Order: sequence, then C-alpha cells, then structure tokens
Amino acid sequence: MDRALRQGLDAISICDHNSARNAGACIRAARGSKLLVIPGLEITTSEEVHILGLFDNPEDADSAQDEIYARLYGLNDENAIGVQAVVNEFDEVEDIDDRLLIGATTLSSERVIKLIHSLGGLAVASHVDRSGFGIFSQLGFIPPGLELDALEVSPRTGFDEVRLKYRQAKGYPLITSSDAHYLDDIGAGYTEALLEKVSFEEIALALRGESNRRILRQVRKDS
Repeated sequence: MDRALRQGLDAISICDHNSARNAGACIRAARGSKLLVIPGLEITTSEEVHILGLFDNPEDADSAQDEIYARLYGLNDENAIGVQAVVNEFDEVEDIDDRLLIGATTLSSERVIKLIHSLGGLAVASHVDRSGFGIFSQLGFIPPGLELDALEVSPRTGFDEVRLKYRQAKGYPLITSSDAHYLDDIGAGYTEALLEKVSFEEIALALRGESNRRILRQVRKDS
C-alpha cells in the first residue's frame, strides 16, 4: 500500500493467482488513505488463459474464490513454487495456503467470465501481449460471444502495438497495470481514466465509455 501511494496511484487491485485471500488485508491497511483497493483474483482457466476478476467488495471476491477453489486441484510444492502466505494488514503471516494456486482450474474462459459477471464483477483478459497465459497466445483469438470487459496490456507493450498486432483488440477497451510480483514493480505501468471520483462503479463506467467517463491513456514509467 505504501509503495502504491508513493507512486501516486489512486487505485490498485490485489489479484493473486486463483485466490482473493490477501485482498481484505490490503483493503484494511488502506483505510484512512486516499487509495482505493479493488479485491480480485487472477483466474487460470482450463485453457490456461489468465483472466482478472475485479469486484466491488471482498464478499463478492470471496464468493468467486469459493467457486475457483472447488475447481482447483493439487497441492503446492513449497520447494518448487515457494510459500503461499496469507497475511493480515500488519504484514503478519496468519496462514499458509497449500493449494496449487499456480495451477489451472477446470472452468473454461466462458464459464469464468460468467462467474465473474454473476457476482457483479469485471472480467479482464490478462497481459494479452505476452507469449504465455494470454488469450491470444493460448487460443489465438477471442471466441465470439466472450463478454470481456477489457484487455490488459503489460507495461512493456504500447496500446497501439497491441491494436496493430491483434485485430480483435480494437473492439475492446485496453488498460495497463504493473502486474507487480515485487514491491519495486508497483507503478511500472498504469492507466489514466476520466472519472467523477475514484470508485469501482466509476471504473466500470469508464470501461464502457458511459456518462462521459472513459479510459484516457496508458502510462509506462520506462517510456
């Protein structure tokens, strides 16, 4: 949270692989600050596509997590993958998750998106420009009828590059996030949007281009 505030960010989302267990702690840690913390998960579909589920509140994120956990198999190997710690707002470890969170669920991309939308969330295809776990690298295209709310582009790639490389990208709003796995990566890339206030509802309006809200531009700190 402190790193995000130092980087001048107004909103972040906590999206662990197939889990929302650390989102609540970050929300509590951010209380009293200007930072909006959106709870979420980065869900791995049966096709090994990463899809972000972003939610208005921790309860909806937890409900999504329950469905994901029921369709996620295997145990974590700490020697190979590392320890999957669940922490509180004071950065204290409260539990260790032994599920194979890096694994794929048995849910297709279509079913994952329907699950996210059934809970009022936003479904965003992760890092579509990457050669692994992106919807274009895994499927080659976006299947007709797949109701994604946006496509995420990693900071290393520009929006125009993605639109040129993937024709279908022109039909979706594009966003950038840092996809940070380390503190120093937070704020490496972010999205500026025209909002009335910083809230989940306003972000949803901007992605839809409604009520004069809109996505403005991609910001990459290395550019």
